[in-house]
Amino acid sequence: MNMLNLTAQTEGRPVSITLFSRAQAALPIGLFLGLWVSLFAPLPGQAATLSAPATVEAAPLLDEPAAAIDDPDDNLVPLDTEGPATEGSTHPTATTSNVPRTEDLFHQNPAGNSPATARFSDALNPPAELALTEDSPKSATAEYAAYDMPIVMDSSVQAHIRYFNTGIHDRFEQWLFRLSRYRPLVDKIFSEFHLPSDLVYLSLVESGFNPYAYSRAKATGPWQFMQATAKAYGLRVDNYVDERRDPIKSTVAAARYLRDLYDLFGAWPLAMAAYNAGEGKVMRALHTAQAESFSEISQTRLIRRETKEYVPRFMAATIIARNPGRYGFTQEAAEPHQFDEAIITRTVHFRAISNVTGIPYEELRLLNPELRRDATPPGNETYHLKVPVGMKAKVEELQDRIPAYAFPRIPEKTQLVAARPSSRWYRIRAGDTLVKVSKRFRVPVKTLKTKNNLSSPTLRPGEFLVISR
Repeated sequence: MNMLNLTAQTEGRPVSITLFSRAQAALPIGLFLGLWVSLFAPLPGQAATLSAPATVEAAPLLDEPAAAIDDPDDNLVPLDTEGPATEGSTHPTATTSNVPRTEDLFHQNPAGNSPATARFSDALNPPAELALTEDSPKSATAEYAAYDMPIVMDSSVQAHIRYFNTGIHDRFEQWLFRLSRYRPLVDKIFSEFHLPSDLVYLSLVESGFNPYAYSRAKATGPWQFMQATAKAYGLRVDNYVDERRDPIKSTVAAARYLRDLYDLFGAWPLAMAAYNAGEGKVMRALHTAQAESFSEISQTRLIRRETKEYVPRFMAATIIARNPGRYGFTQEAAEPHQFDEAIITRTVHFRAISNVTGIPYEELRLLNPELRRDATPPGNETYHLKVPVGMKAKVEELQDRIPAYAFPRIPEKTQLVAARPSSRWYRIRAGDTLVKVSKRFRVPVKTLKTKNNLSSPTLRPGEFLVISR
């Protein structure tokens, strides 16, 4: 054995000291690091389960007063924020899938770890992560050259492709079908703002283009806007109307925000990372690391794991959405989002409109997801209600026959809940455990786990918990 024995005097007694070789010393160090990672690293899916706000504004703290207009209503559905298992964990095996594995479709360069990349069309000076390497696979490079967003095929992108393809195949197919309903409108809006057309697939990553999706951070709508950001970009958010859910108005706001982020950072990977984490965090990460690209800061601890995975998740969604048949997804498209606008001069409920005009109630809800209580807002203002094509004249003609609707008074108990956001949301602090939170709010641990889809008792400071009895 390669070791060295030394003898030293300690309090008059000889002490034998054994020095191991460098290779032998690495073993206990490696064991210690492995133990540390197993104890303190986040579990697979944990960061996705307790997701951070998707935009720059943070959600209001529990200990601070928050407006009731930011509380989820009955129409909203929780945002699906699941993700693939991290590298090294057990991946579910799809034994019945006929879809080819990603590894069989895309060839990674075995030497040098140089991913296949492609420049996007409008970048005059692309950042470092978009530069083509000499040993990039030519077939993959040629395929991605048709994309107008930067695409890098690496292990993280492959993991997300595999997850979308086998882990949530049916769900992702539903996202594609839903997006097809709004795709023509989104393409038109993005072209007016000179945005890459492939950027539309960012909505798949955000919400699956679900107007009713909301996150634990209270981001809402297909583009997952926080209330403050939505208002900053001209969207109305109050007790009766939430335009974050409006497919057209929210897309205009998202296009403006994404355009601003690109003008700020000059590269789409950085702009998308800022859309997820906030421009301040990305700017600080670039400054601290003295970096110029997303690939550089993604190798540091300066941005969250969720943000590191956000860009590869978008790339994976784009690859599948542009080639759905290759991955076994049906290419059926939904009826396009078309409508007329009827001018409504008083408060009326969808059901009353349906009873008088014959327009199905569910169709009115589908066309007007921004109306929080299934009724036009109160006040003296007129409201442009979206109705099926060809029904504008009939609705306006029969408007006098539609009974006016009076919103019910908010019960006193609900008012207290709205005034005390701690009964709905809680921001985790250092040292918090599920048991402590359970005792503090008198909510069973089992209920906390169920409401927050928690598979582990570990809590991460800064994340949010839904507190519901």
